[in-house]
Amino acid sequence: MGQDIKLTASDNLQLGAYRADPAGTPKGAVVVIQEIFGVNHHIRSVCDRLAGEGYVAIAPSIFDRMAPNFQSGYSPDEIAEARKFVANPDWAAMLRDTQAAIDAVKSVGPVGIIGFCLGGSIAFVAATRLTGLKAAIGYYGGAVVRFADETPKVPTQLHFGEKDAGIPLADVETIKSKRPDVEVFIYPGAQHGFHCDERASYDKASADIAWPRSMAFFAKHLTT
Repeated sequence: MGQDIKLTASDNLQLGAYRADPAGTPKGAVVVIQEIFGVNHHIRSVCDRLAGEGYVAIAPSIFDRMAPNFQSGYSPDEIAEARKFVANPDWAAMLRDTQAAIDAVKSVGPVGIIGFCLGGSIAFVAATRLTGLKAAIGYYGGAVVRFADETPKVPTQLHFGEKDAGIPLADVETIKSKRPDVEVFIYPGAQHGFHCDERASYDKASADIAWPRSMAFFAKHLTT
């Protein structure tokens, strides 16, 4: 359904991206921000799924500055390797690349953003700092708490797993207290990565609630 394309960031860096288009007239567009595993099979499938929902979906390869075309699976060794990319994340660069993706699809109609893991944090910061968005959704973004004093400029929705070993519930409560303007959902028993059906932590029951909730949020806010 999708195709590999190139984007150009504001500093003229060229990066890869995956774009999936719906069969009919698009409702709008959604930028999909990867986990630490690159624009891999799962992120592409999320784009394809969004295209099936009627949106143009685009996933920028935000690690291209460090390792072009990086993609990873979910074995312990692969996870350890992927974590090296976020030991000292360059938030400004990742936001430039995210803005490039927004700009590439804004002619389609209203643009939303959805991100997972690292991408969940980027989606939140994009809502506070970038232009051209109408709505933002973040799944288990561990760094959101660091940016919780920043105010999103667009409606924002966040999803967390109750049993996420990397994101204490205390952090989620901090986000909720600092950002009463943001919808925050906690999924009982769910771990980090609960939405990804290719990970051992996949929780179908939680994912089957979170995805329709996300689509309803976009349907409400991605209007002209």
